[in-house]
Amino acid sequence: MGDFLSENPLVLLIGASEVGFWVLLAAGLAARYLLRARRLSTVLLLLVPVLDVVLVSAALVDVAGGSPPDATHGLAAVYLGGTVAFGHSLIRWADARFAHRFAGGPPPPRPPRYGAAKVAYEWREWGKIVLAWGIALAVMLLTATVAGTGVPAPSDWSADPMWSWGARLVPVVLIWFVGWPLWTTLSPPRAPETTDVRG
Repeated sequence: MGDFLSENPLVLLIGASEVGFWVLLAAGLAARYLLRARRLSTVLLLLVPVLDVVLVSAALVDVAGGSPPDATHGLAAVYLGGTVAFGHSLIRWADARFAHRFAGGPPPPRPPRYGAAKVAYEWREWGKIVLAWGIALAVMLLTATVAGTGVPAPSDWSADPMWSWGARLVPVVLIWFVGWPLWTTLSPPRAPETTDVRG
């Protein structure tokens, strides 16, 4: 394991970015709701996307220095897509719970369960994975451009070390689409009927 990490420092940076995301999120919310230091909280939370910039910059510097794009660069692209697409929602989710627990805020809102609101919610959530996939592909394209390797045909992605990550997300996107927004659209759950009992 030590040899693998020493030969793939980008993997360490991806791990550090993930840890850094949660550390900055927790520190930012603690500063806001426990220390009442709103300015410090804002600074800490604004540092979260800086981690993404550092990660993609490191990946580009790596290939610009002669390293061929490999699975680690693909993983970095997927990680970046995920944090950009889902990061804001995670921060909002954690903020609502911190505010409720430590600042007397209202209970965190629950996702809608029925009708058109439920359908719209599922389409929005699926849109996030599509956005994550799109960002990952864009980062892979940028990496390939800097490396000068070109882009293989989509049918050949699974055989390419970096682009295979783009292929791996295809079934995720499709299964999510069928199992949630499409299914909910075709068969939206209805609120249980209440019986009006008058004595």
